[in-house]
Amino acid sequence: MIVCLCHRISDRDIREAVRTGTHDFETLQDETCIARNCGCCEDCAVETFEEALAKHAASTSIAAVTNLPAAPVPAAPRRVISLVVA
Repeated sequence: MIVCLCHRISDRDIREAVRTGTHDFETLQDETCIARNCGCCEDCAVETFEEALAKHAASTSIAAVTNLPAAPVPAAPRRVISLVVA
C-alpha cells in the first residue's frame, strides 16, 4: 500500500528501510522524505514504521536465539567385545 502519495513511499519501502538498518523515524524521513511535504501521511507512516520496527526486533531476537551453537551431542557408550579363542 502507498503510505506517502507525495513521494510514493509504500509500506514495503518502510519495512525494507527497517530491515536494512533504519531504526528511528527521523532517519527514515531523511532517507525517503516521507511525511515531509503535506504531512497527511505522518500518522500512517509512523504507525507502519513502528510495526515494522517491532517485527524486525522480534525476528532478529528469534534469529539470534536459533543461531546459537548446538550443544555437543554426547558420544554413544562404547561396547567392549571379548573374543574367547578355544
